[in-house]
Amino acid sequence: MEHELTVVGIGGTPRPHSSSERALDEALACVEARGARTLRFTAADLDLPMYDPSAERQDPRATALLDALARADGVVISTPGYHGGISGLLKNALDYVEELRQADRPYLDGRAVGCIVSAHGWQATVTTLGAVRSIAHALRGWPTPLGVAINGAAPDPAATSAQLELLADQVVGFARAHRAAVIA
Repeated sequence: MEHELTVVGIGGTPRPHSSSERALDEALACVEARGARTLRFTAADLDLPMYDPSAERQDPRATALLDALARADGVVISTPGYHGGISGLLKNALDYVEELRQADRPYLDGRAVGCIVSAHGWQATVTTLGAVRSIAHALRGWPTPLGVAINGAAPDPAATSAQLELLADQVVGFARAHRAAVIA
């Protein structure tokens, strides 16, 4: 029996109800409206010890994140842009993905990765979006063609909602297509 598609959402800000966390929640709601199950990891789940590849035991929160990513069909990453880069919280959590190097599907291989960035101004937003897409590539993920850049200095909620809908379409559509190709 075919299992339900699962998309993991990762939000990288410790500030509850931030614009990047709200965007993650909206994107995940769009994913669920397309028939996929979602799992959400935000600040409390990602407040992990600094990643140490030589550590013998993983933090239980890191284990939960890695187990979810190993089973995921798609991923949505949402981060604030801090000085042209992603949040340290998110960077550390993504460093833990190194532990999936020996998995059946290593790292984020074969998974669509929807990228969302929120910052105050286009330069920080777009620069950070490029960084998130590069990280997804480095982890063997497939960044969706659309990355959502949210400029807090000039908010446009209607445009952002439309973009989050399209991002959800792309993540779920790729996950379905990839599953069909693997099964065929």
